[in-house]
Amino acid sequence: MPRVPSSTVGLLLGAVADLVLADPRRGHPVAGFGAAALAVERRVWRDSRAAGAGYALALTGAATGIGVALDRGTRRSPLARTAVTALATWTVLGGTSLGRAATGLHTALAAGDLAAARVALPSLAGRDPAGLDEAELARATVESVAENTADAAVAPLFWGAVAGVPGLLGYRAVNTLDAMVGHRSARYERFGWASARLDDVATWLPARLTAALTVACAPLTGASAAGALRIWRRDGGAHPSPNAGRCEAAAAGALGLRLGGRNVYGSRVEVRPVLGDGRPPGLGDIPRAVRLSRAVWTAAAILAAAGRPVLRGGGRPGRCSEPSRTAHRW
Repeated sequence: MPRVPSSTVGLLLGAVADLVLADPRRGHPVAGFGAAALAVERRVWRDSRAAGAGYALALTGAATGIGVALDRGTRRSPLARTAVTALATWTVLGGTSLGRAATGLHTALAAGDLAAARVALPSLAGRDPAGLDEAELARATVESVAENTADAAVAPLFWGAVAGVPGLLGYRAVNTLDAMVGHRSARYERFGWASARLDDVATWLPARLTAALTVACAPLTGASAAGALRIWRRDGGAHPSPNAGRCEAAAAGALGLRLGGRNVYGSRVEVRPVLGDGRPPGLGDIPRAVRLSRAVWTAAAILAAAGRPVLRGGGRPGRCSEPSRTAHRW
């Protein structure tokens, strides 16, 4: 009987931990990485792409290097490898916390508390919540859930399947830096350019996997697979982001909604293209988006675990696919 690789078990256990526990409330390693990145930024910031590229590569390389060290350190112990992979997976996943944040905003809106809903929005989206009404808050929430299903869950699972613990930690570092410095502003227009482009590259395949899984999982949540596929193919490329548009368009088609419109980010205003043919999102569409998101990233976790032995090049069917002690994990 074939033995299940320890990294596969670890990926599954980490995904289950996120489903049950969500993010740790205190001492989150990603928050620690963010604090370290901020301290480095204060020392090295220059209004130049070269400085930003060095910053992004150094911090991403450090996170990936920690993953390589952990991977090598557990090579002789399947139990330790399972535990480390599970812990790393739980650390980098944010699918359940994404759903809980959206549900919290929905609860505030359902209670008629616009002020509380506006306070909750920054945990989901970077747009300015001041003055947003219920309809705009609902749209922002649905769009954020759709986009961040890739960033928070599918992409780290994809890279965990491809490269194990180094892939998990490396991707989360890339995405965290993009969130910190990859946005357009006077301070980060040049310095954050490399972080933004690196995140675009790292999320390119996972975003399209997210859209494909949205099509596949839509019927499980009462949504439309045909609509998801049609709007993804038609509108996915209209979005200014090379990745977010695919996820948002697929979700819009699946849920029968129309996304896009005017977004305010501080002093900057963007008018996003329309995605989908349906009605604007309403209060009741937030739980629908959360259910679809959870189905998508749960399916991604199963695929990542199933694909890990294949993507790492280990084993033949029916044999143990754990590498030899001298095999190179990458």
